[in-house]
Amino acid sequence: MRDSEEAHGTDDEGDAWYVARSAVMGLRDVLIAAGMEADFTYLSADVNAFGNGIVNLGRITPATTRRLTALLRAAREALGDEAFAVEGREGENDHG
Repeated sequence: MRDSEEAHGTDDEGDAWYVARSAVMGLRDVLIAAGMEADFTYLSADVNAFGNGIVNLGRITPATTRRLTALLRAAREALGDEAFAVEGREGENDHG
């Protein structure tokens, strides 16, 4: 995202929270399938000062972090490095 867009928000600001909420719901479904939903008690959608949707993962324990890391590594091995490429990903530069 360009600096000017970040400072002034985006055209779809009104939908920003709904986009973030949809992302939260998708992640929540995956966490439930992995048996990890209880570890992400602060998972929530919000909008930052610029009107951009953000997802708050909240604080997690080191054990939860290790488990999440193991799951992501397994997914990367199964799907290949291309599936984890950052270039061209939606919202790759969206930092709360």
